[in-house]
Amino acid sequence: MTEEAIRITSEQMQDVFYKLFVKYEFAEGKAKLLAKVFTESTLVGVNSHGINRLPLFIDYVEKGLVKIDAEAEKVATFGSLERWDGNLGPGIINATKCTNRAIALAKSHGMGLVALRNTNHWMRGGTYGRQAADADCISILFTNTQPNMPPWGGKDSRIGNNPLVVSIPREQGHVVLDMSISQFAFGKINDYRLKGEKLPFPGGWDANDELSNDPEKILTKERGLPIGYWKGSALSIVLDMLATLLSAGDSTSKIGTREFETGISQVYLCIYPAVFGDKNLQQKLIDEIITYTHDVAPMNPGDKTYYPGERSAMTRTRNLKEGIPVNSNIWKKIMALSS
Repeated sequence: MTEEAIRITSEQMQDVFYKLFVKYEFAEGKAKLLAKVFTESTLVGVNSHGINRLPLFIDYVEKGLVKIDAEAEKVATFGSLERWDGNLGPGIINATKCTNRAIALAKSHGMGLVALRNTNHWMRGGTYGRQAADADCISILFTNTQPNMPPWGGKDSRIGNNPLVVSIPREQGHVVLDMSISQFAFGKINDYRLKGEKLPFPGGWDANDELSNDPEKILTKERGLPIGYWKGSALSIVLDMLATLLSAGDSTSKIGTREFETGISQVYLCIYPAVFGDKNLQQKLIDEIITYTHDVAPMNPGDKTYYPGERSAMTRTRNLKEGIPVNSNIWKKIMALSS
């Protein structure tokens, strides 16, 4: 049985989240940052990695899997490349810190890379792509995960849906690609389950090894479908290799030996395009591509094409005006946790 959606203002949501994190003894600054990021993810319509995931985050805190006082620390420097250890601190705190460091390295060297190990889920990866773009940097960011997809042709999950983020700063609206290497992120599949809806396309395998668009059947065994079938499978493996190699951290295979997803590895690469000294040309080239892709007849009347990040910006504007739609059952859980 599904629950109806209700609308909450962003101010109310952020205030409730902040009080919840303070209740769980996060320092004031960390509580504010966590509340802001969870709210912003929900505001742009990514409830799966915003409000819907907050109860699980609190569960990880209660289990001691997320160390509330820990945060990422630098362990090695190689010029414009650095290795950091997350010390199992909150993924949002660690990701924000490492993105800032990659930005600083990029502004000093033209390009900077921070490889982070031993951290927790960063929630919505696009948060950090936008953070880099706001600082006038291009970013390429990715993370490994627990095994939740079969390698192409395999029966059991051995690879992760390893989200990939690419962002490009743009005055009229940043370009922000934020995608998992599975056809649907598992949080998104759960969104459809909460709504009582089927996926618009197959998203994984059911217990009978058949591709399915039924969220309940896919979530039973968590065997997601890679984007591009065998190509997505290969991309997932390579991203896991890079995150593990660069951070000297744990791979999906090691993460999969644990009961819970923790101790993951991530990469934060930033480029400072101002070093080229041709900002106007850069913006012209980006706009040229966007205009060309916008200017196409839709297959279905009334449809249109979008660049990565465009629809989330539109959702943000609408939700600021109308309130953020959230599942009423999820809101009840959060209010219960806050009381």
